[in-house]
Amino acid sequence: MFELLALGGLIMAAFVVLAVLAGIVFFFRAALFLLLLPFRILFGLVLFPFRLVGGLLGLVFLPLILLVGLIVAIVAVVGGLLSLTMPLVPLAAIVVVVWLLSRPKKRPAAA
Repeated sequence: MFELLALGGLIMAAFVVLAVLAGIVFFFRAALFLLLLPFRILFGLVLFPFRLVGGLLGLVFLPLILLVGLIVAIVAVVGGLLSLTMPLVPLAAIVVVVWLLSRPKKRPAAA
């Protein structure tokens, strides 16, 4: 029983160590973020026109991309349906041959 208490204490100590390490990492990440914040703002302002042009180009080409995607989806569905019906082709051929053999050769005269 004492061993389980000791194990629980060790696990709690490990959690405390991990919490302290997480606090240290958080502090350094926050300090680095604040240190690099002016550069992030500067690069954000410099690159804003390029991002704006990229967004507008994406907006212009969106209908074309959607049209191509729709065509690809239709082709995929048709191909899937064909691949599912291909095993039935021999059966259909047998049915056509039986129908050709069993249909009447001459039509009866009209009354």
